[in-house]
Amino acid sequence: MLEPSHNNELPAIPGKRYFTIGEVSDLCAVKPHVLRYWEQEFPQLKPVKRRGNRRYYQREDVLTIRQIRSLLYDQGYTIGGARQRMTDEGAEGGLSMEIQAVISETIQELEELLKALQPRN
Repeated sequence: MLEPSHNNELPAIPGKRYFTIGEVSDLCAVKPHVLRYWEQEFPQLKPVKRRGNRRYYQREDVLTIRQIRSLLYDQGYTIGGARQRMTDEGAEGGLSMEIQAVISETIQELEELLKALQPRN
């Protein structure tokens, strides 16, 4: 598992429409029970629930979870502080952290692609 300060080393998000809780757990380096808890604490996190109360997360949910993870693990916020920060950013139209997450993910994907395209000796 990743150290808390290694949020930028999370795997790239595949181009799927829906992700199961297990997939999101792997993509965000957070255990499923933590994701379920965060759903109760953060109103921005509302995965689609289908048959048998199975959760299906969309890409924006994964980005939100990564943002929450960064606030809690990297920046040292408490749950209440992170909730307030997320609420304040939502009120300000604060896509800045989400945009930053997409940009850093895109950079990571491009770097991986560049490595794959370089000739091997």
